Amino acid sequence: MKYSKEAKPERAGGGGGGARAVPVALMLLLLCGFSFYLGGMYSTGRTFTFSSTTTSIIPIVSTAKQEGSAIALAIARNGNGDDEVEFSECPADYQDYTPCTDPKRWRRYGNYRLSFMERHCPPPPERAVCLVPPPRGYKPPIRWPKSKDQDNHEAQVQFALERGIPAILGIISTQRLPIPSASMDMAHCSRCLIPWTEFGGLYLMEIQRVLRPGGFWVLSGPPINYENRWHGWNTTVEAQKADFDRLKKMLASMCFRLYNKKGDIAVWQKSLDAGCYDKLTPVTTPAKCDDSVDADAAWYVPMRSCVTAPSPKSRGKALPKWPQRLSVAPERVSVVPGGSGSAMKHDDGKWKAATKHYKALLPALGSDKVRNVMDMSTVYGGFAASLVKDPVWVMNVVSSYGPNSLGVVYDRGLIGTNHDWCEAFSTYPRTYDLLHADGLFTAESHRCEMKFVLVEMDRILRPTGYAIIRDNPYFLDSVASIAKGMRWTCDRHDTENKENEKEKLLICHKQLWSAKKA
Repeated sequence: MKYSKEAKPERAGGGGGGARAVPVALMLLLLCGFSFYLGGMYSTGRTFTFSSTTTSIIPIVSTAKQEGSAIALAIARNGNGDDEVEFSECPADYQDYTPCTDPKRWRRYGNYRLSFMERHCPPPPERAVCLVPPPRGYKPPIRWPKSKDQDNHEAQVQFALERGIPAILGIISTQRLPIPSASMDMAHCSRCLIPWTEFGGLYLMEIQRVLRPGGFWVLSGPPINYENRWHGWNTTVEAQKADFDRLKKMLASMCFRLYNKKGDIAVWQKSLDAGCYDKLTPVTTPAKCDDSVDADAAWYVPMRSCVTAPSPKSRGKALPKWPQRLSVAPERVSVVPGGSGSAMKHDDGKWKAATKHYKALLPALGSDKVRNVMDMSTVYGGFAASLVKDPVWVMNVVSSYGPNSLGVVYDRGLIGTNHDWCEAFSTYPRTYDLLHADGLFTAESHRCEMKFVLVEMDRILRPTGYAIIRDNPYFLDSVASIAKGMRWTCDRHDTENKENEKEKLLICHKQLWSAKKA
């Protein structure tokens, strides 16, 4: 839901007797109502934004007066760049601190379906506004591609990221995965021990939602090959056979077919036949999802006990093969406000020129020094597309409060997630080599303080890593001041369009430092 700032009411005319006759009680009531209205607008809840504020998703033409007001508001909240900012070091046991999935806070939440392990971000008064120290003796990870053969972490997500492989923290519990529908070609579960047949097959329905028509679901582990494996599973052959039979029946009812089964692996394929989904209705078992909730909505959206039918626009239309799909505007671009094939092409051209300029300013980009990259505020994934020939992967982040263009990112063969940068990202500390933020602080300045966003950037950026921040010069002054307090070194540059005075670059380098001895 969006609220717009309302114009201030005009002052009443001359002080006539009628104006004086307004009861004091009524005036107090009006003032109280107005204060509640302002409190609702300026609250930090996830659903409130100002539609008059521009974001990096949709260009909105604003007057100079509006732009000046936004900058003035940002300076009032974040400082003008001249203020000295210092941050303390977090305690040593924060070296793997993940604010929104912090095991120390799990006791506060219920055990139902392990929902305590989902995202639960601390409220502002409880935020740790400090610099997460690296472990004692920390060294930057081995560079790609040698890193892919390393094995030195127990935490699987942290292990994958250290190897230079895409991953985010998450659990399939009560909320949808933070990705749009029909976005994956394959989903794989290797002994993930998820109770697929419980809760009416709810978890299978979430897999069905995120898989494309024709996509594959691969399962290895219980109950697959139960005939030979049940002895080691602390169960009975009868129980495992019943579970496997339920699994097959549920998947068939959700328009899957058993594609192949061999040894410990079974593969199901999601149907391409629209007729299968047409047989489902909101009252069948399983039910067909209605239109009350967007199938692509996935940021703090509860999972639904229903089967997601393919969009009528995409039925029978297979995506081009890789790498052709990277350059072809998908059908979903038309559902993004202001989106079109020409808009995506223009966006690609912009980022090709920008990336060429970035590499001239930052030679590490394109070398083996940079592997894990995040585009913190993307539209169509154009920055990631411009790096496709480099030895990197890019996590494309689409704003959770703006128009959802993440489906376009996935249809191009790229990866990404929805996120709100007023909260911490779902990853471990020290996981990215490069962070790219285009217009992020212009978009976020009215919702949360810069220091919270920048401290989070420091948490997820590796020591010796880089940040490219592209924004209004007024915001860059404040960013540079805060970055200095985080022990970053930053240099200011023109963009590839030197004549553009409303947009400049700040290229920052995070230093490797050691925590003070206790």
